[in-house]
Amino acid sequence: MARCCSAPAGSGPARNPAPKADVHPAHVQSQGGTSGRALREKTNTQADVLVTLPSFIQQADGKGLLQPYKPQGSDEVNGGDKATDGTWTPVVNNYFGFVYDKKELRGAPKTWEELLDATYKGKLQYSTPGVAGDGTAVLVKAMHDFGGKEPAMEYLKKLQANNVGPSSSTSKLAPKTDKGELLVANGDVQMNFAQSKSMPNLGIWFPAKDGGKPTTFALPYAAGLVDKAPHSENGKKLLDDLLSEDAQKLVSGVGGGFPARTDVKPTDANAVDLAAIMTGVEIFEPDWADIDRNLAGYVDAWKSATGG
Repeated sequence: MARCCSAPAGSGPARNPAPKADVHPAHVQSQGGTSGRALREKTNTQADVLVTLPSFIQQADGKGLLQPYKPQGSDEVNGGDKATDGTWTPVVNNYFGFVYDKKELRGAPKTWEELLDATYKGKLQYSTPGVAGDGTAVLVKAMHDFGGKEPAMEYLKKLQANNVGPSSSTSKLAPKTDKGELLVANGDVQMNFAQSKSMPNLGIWFPAKDGGKPTTFALPYAAGLVDKAPHSENGKKLLDDLLSEDAQKLVSGVGGGFPARTDVKPTDANAVDLAAIMTGVEIFEPDWADIDRNLAGYVDAWKSATGG
């Protein structure tokens, strides 16, 4: 048995582990809560494997919660997407994105600037940076698209006039958008694609800065072996299974995500639809080392700008 501590986003890897693995998942209510729980259990370790999103996986690594282990198949994962010392590696790839209400809007918004329009007053919401991984991603993308912290915070300050308010959970925003309570919210492609199967009004889009291209970045489900894991050998087997070729081939068909392994190219219907969603979107690579070092400062700047 391996015990897996993960955040309950969509159909992530802890929900659909490889069939060989005997897993007892322990879900928590936010991505930040995943590493927080592991930190509280550090003197009495309960979990064997930790699954969460950037930048929380880097925070867990920095706090000594993970031990090096390079799962079988990890050599096929893009080097820029995994820890150089093997403490964590993506097991399901994913991308940051936004959703919109296809019923109420004629089409997806195109730019960040459009969201400042009065149309979206009280109809726009994004999850809380520093609490939810997708909320932190709002800061990461805004700082990239606007060219730095100051212009990003200046924009988010203006956007606050239309923002409903904080939300510790990103997954709750899509149902609100599907029902028309919101017109626009943040999310991620894997989770929102899975939700769209039962939420027909949900569309996925990627904001561009006025005059620029739509952009996004990888926001993978990353997994690592917990330091002093009580069942470390089983934890290693679980990580091996999650990155096995057989499991990676199921990522799109079963979970609506993208394989972490670059040598696995699914051709199922979901894989085709996901590729279409990503067409024309520019993918950038955040400086996660900088974000890990300066996240508290970025979140404080966001709070100062928005009163959050």
